[in-house]
Amino acid sequence: MAALPAAWMASKVLITGVFPSSLEGAALHSSAMKASTHRPGYIDMHESGELKVRSEILYEKMRRCTLCPRDCETDRLSGQRGDCNANGDLEVSSISAHFGEEEELVGRNGSGTVFFTNCSLLCVFCINYDVSQLGHGDKYNTRNLADMMLMLQRRGCHNINVVTPTHYIPHILMALDRAVPDGLHIPLVYNTSGWEKPDILEFLDGVVDVYLSDFKYADAEAADTYSPGARSYPEITKKAILEMHRQVGVAQQDPDTGLINKGLMIRHLVMPENVIRSDKVIRWVAGNLPKDTYINIMSQYTPMFKAHEYPEISRRITRAEYNEVVSIAREEGLTNFKQQMR
Repeated sequence: MAALPAAWMASKVLITGVFPSSLEGAALHSSAMKASTHRPGYIDMHESGELKVRSEILYEKMRRCTLCPRDCETDRLSGQRGDCNANGDLEVSSISAHFGEEEELVGRNGSGTVFFTNCSLLCVFCINYDVSQLGHGDKYNTRNLADMMLMLQRRGCHNINVVTPTHYIPHILMALDRAVPDGLHIPLVYNTSGWEKPDILEFLDGVVDVYLSDFKYADAEAADTYSPGARSYPEITKKAILEMHRQVGVAQQDPDTGLINKGLMIRHLVMPENVIRSDKVIRWVAGNLPKDTYINIMSQYTPMFKAHEYPEISRRITRAEYNEVVSIAREEGLTNFKQQMR
């Protein structure tokens, strides 16, 4: 494997996770350390040559970029920055063995997170706005990204978790194609806002093992208000989630490790005043996906970035607001929802 460049080693993009020497504080029991028999689909895609073909097709799409629903048609390969603020370069904010994800991804050694710079959704309340909208990060190439993935695997991470990946899908596939010959073999987690074009997701069929997808808004006006220009979010995200489910199915825990190595995992962040229509999100999931679909009902909304400019979302949620969403999940017969606030 090629050595990491000195600039990479000296930058802030470092392995930041703490690897516990004992099971104290671990998310799962010792069974999480057992070897998994799961074989990621991207290995077969590499061996057949399909991974390289798809990455090249997607790369060319950046000449008039239509990778995300904004369809800005910017020539990113000439150096122009699209609506997501990305050009043709690969920009990464951080990599880490992350312990803040769902426990079924974290295990004992953490989820191997690659946090990309820039974002297509542009939420006014984004807690990571310095990365997603202010562009904090550093420039790398696909060889560097492949080496990052391999380093996370060597450190014991249970998966490669690509965060806000939409605008860098070509780079991710190219990096996977480079990393497989050097032994990459852990699941790929596609950690997304949910606002994905189904026709682009088709290029990931057989490549992604776990879709970790937000379902933020069920109301188009709210989407346009809090993620300017994303009025289509509810309509497109519903189609995207159905496509994700078609590809990977219901998330199931590995009986030997307790980890989720394949399947769809949905996140929904409850916000004040039900401005995003959480009730509709939950009812749509219950009515269009299996009742045992994994959904994490999240309570940690914190008003950040520009949220203070919107009085209705300038506070934390109440216990009553959160419990109402949980009650709806129960009423709708969902059997695999995760509850945070009790």
